[in-house]
Amino acid sequence: MTSEAVVSTSPAIGSSSTPAKRDYHFIRSFVAGGVAGCCAKCTIAPLDRIKILLQAQNPHYKHLGVFATLRAVPKKEGFLGLYKGNGAMMVRIFPYGAIQFMAFDKYKKLLSKQIGISGHIHRLVAGSMAGMSAVICTYPLDVIRARLAFQVTGDHRYTGIANAFYTIYLKEGGVLGFYRGLTPTLIGMAPYAGFSFFTFGTLKSLGLKHFPEMLGRPSSDNPDVLILKTHVNLLCGGVAGAIAQTISYPLDVARRRMQLGTVLPDSEKCVSLSKTLKYVYKEYGVKKGLYRGLSLNYIRCVPSQAVAFTTYEFMKQTLHLN
Repeated sequence: MTSEAVVSTSPAIGSSSTPAKRDYHFIRSFVAGGVAGCCAKCTIAPLDRIKILLQAQNPHYKHLGVFATLRAVPKKEGFLGLYKGNGAMMVRIFPYGAIQFMAFDKYKKLLSKQIGISGHIHRLVAGSMAGMSAVICTYPLDVIRARLAFQVTGDHRYTGIANAFYTIYLKEGGVLGFYRGLTPTLIGMAPYAGFSFFTFGTLKSLGLKHFPEMLGRPSSDNPDVLILKTHVNLLCGGVAGAIAQTISYPLDVARRRMQLGTVLPDSEKCVSLSKTLKYVYKEYGVKKGLYRGLSLNYIRCVPSQAVAFTTYEFMKQTLHLN
């Protein structure tokens, strides 16, 4: 029985396949990754909004911690306040998840077959490249989502997704306004996605190699393919997410501040990656600045990764991608 990582797509279709079949496989792979990403983000949407509020030192909540903010937001803005900006997130995360999962598989094959990079290192490199590809394709939507999530009821600058697009385009330099903070995002995404895929893939392959009966089970649509059990997905995904977040979190803080731009009163001090990192460190320090909100990210890691990998595995079986 062969084993297959839950983050990869099915084997390449042979030359005898028709173009129509190849296109159909592409669509199924795209849908599987997109659905997995949306399910994962819906699960942790309230925690994502709290993270943005804390990272950027929102004046309404900057004196509070993670759990105090979780209690304060529903009181001030209602329960749906926890999901503010989630509509823009769903518009972004479907193509983001689809591109990232598909690109990882493609880059991994390219590195292995064309360039000759194999072993565990090709997971690290392919994961970094896949994450950056997904970011570049969906970054404007991430900026919109951050702006909407940062707003507090009674203090709105944007009325919705369309209005945010229109306002940023007119008042913040046109198209370039949508790519504010792209550099720290790409720099942060490289280690985050790379170590996430690398850690998960390595734990998965070692687990199925040494403990196949205990940790694995046959895929429902292809018994010859061994996949991880659901609770093992949860564990491996949580460990991978925690390691990746710890390494890349300061860059994520800088990214959010640069994305929010003129929304912040100190935006003139956050015009570049180096200046933003220096300013946050000098003004707030390490714990309350560069790593503010990290405990929330650790709480997010396990459910987010578990839902993403489990949903993707389910979609792969449902759409016959194994």
